[in-house]
Amino acid sequence: MTLENNKIGFAVTGSFCTHSKIKNIISQMCTDGYDITPIVSFNTASMDSRFGKSSVFLSDIEDITKKKPIMSIQDAEKIGPGNFLDALVIAPCTGNTLAKLTCGITDSPVLMAAKAHLRNEKPLIIAVSTNDAMGMNFQNIGRLFNTKNIYFVPFFQDDTNKKPRSLIADFELIPQTIKAALTGRQLQPVLKCKS
Repeated sequence: MTLENNKIGFAVTGSFCTHSKIKNIISQMCTDGYDITPIVSFNTASMDSRFGKSSVFLSDIEDITKKKPIMSIQDAEKIGPGNFLDALVIAPCTGNTLAKLTCGITDSPVLMAAKAHLRNEKPLIIAVSTNDAMGMNFQNIGRLFNTKNIYFVPFFQDDTNKKPRSLIADFELIPQTIKAALTGRQLQPVLKCKS
């Protein structure tokens, strides 16, 4: 499968501090030939933060991908019967999204996209970004890690002194993780030292 044939859903949730990095990753992937379909959570679509305005983020993503982001549960559901994605990435994936995904809750466009995509037996790639990854969400990471067709972007502790339970994915490894997942492999090592 060539890069030009890789149709990737790229779902963004509300870890707002990572959004500028995510935009850069999406831009590079588009340059590299990936066909990106953006999907955003309700919070990403509507909440401004100290890291920027949601309207600017959405406009930038549309400019980069040349596609309007999927922003409704109804539109995300079409991913299942449409079967038009080779892989789906959730980056960043917040603790809230991790927990709901583990429990099969589909109350946002991102979660519905994941459910719809997984019905097609294709890879779902998770790029975690949460302050409670090694707290209340640790069991959810473990459960998802052992779920068929789910893969993790390698991650590390981003601040062991101030946030000892926090984990963040190495977003630069998203393309490599996708390539491995498309062949049924988990990119290794999953646990990284902070770079």
